Amino acid sequence: MAEPNRQSWDAGRFLQTLSYFEEIPVLNWFQKMMPGFTPPAPPPVQANLIFDFSQANDISQLWGAVDDVVMGGVSNSGLRQESGVALFTGNVSTANSGGFASVRTRNFDPSLNLSAHQGIELQVKGDGQRYKFLLRDQDRWDSIAYSHSFDTVAQQWITVRIPFNQLTPVFRAKTVNDAPLIESQQIRAMQMMLSKFEYDGALNPRFSPGEFQLMIKTIGVY
Repeated sequence: MAEPNRQSWDAGRFLQTLSYFEEIPVLNWFQKMMPGFTPPAPPPVQANLIFDFSQANDISQLWGAVDDVVMGGVSNSGLRQESGVALFTGNVSTANSGGFASVRTRNFDPSLNLSAHQGIELQVKGDGQRYKFLLRDQDRWDSIAYSHSFDTVAQQWITVRIPFNQLTPVFRAKTVNDAPLIESQQIRAMQMMLSKFEYDGALNPRFSPGEFQLMIKTIGVY
């Protein structure tokens, strides 16, 4: 059955997203003034691993959802640890002109210096769809992101290598042709996304709306 063209937008979830990523200045100033406030620590890079999801950590302190609710859509997603992996799961809806779900880290402070490495390495098991991995080297919420699309093989673990010098600079899924190469010595944030769109209005050829699941074992460097 086709999706309905219009569904109810969740303003509360929109505000929750902005608050989590510190995009409501007055509220975030108040939160930081509260006794006991401790900002989440950036991940250490050990043995070429940035995130090893087989280790027990409270990833909810660093990873949060950024779904198309930020532009009026109704998709939803999240990242949780289970059985030694991180599960990026949710439901992508194209209603309300939406069509993407993602999880993103809060800004790393201090930033990650990955300049001694060639790129990012992922160990993932997907559902056959095409996903995106994005990096940012600026701390602004709506900054240029450096993106790489990769295809998964349903129910099969694969290793994805993403060279820094082959990332595609994008702003809201539109390529930025005059953008410089990513500053790998100052990585500020990471993001995993499933989107209806590829780049510049082209459609993702391996996208299906509805439920999805991507298992992530590690995010590292090579």
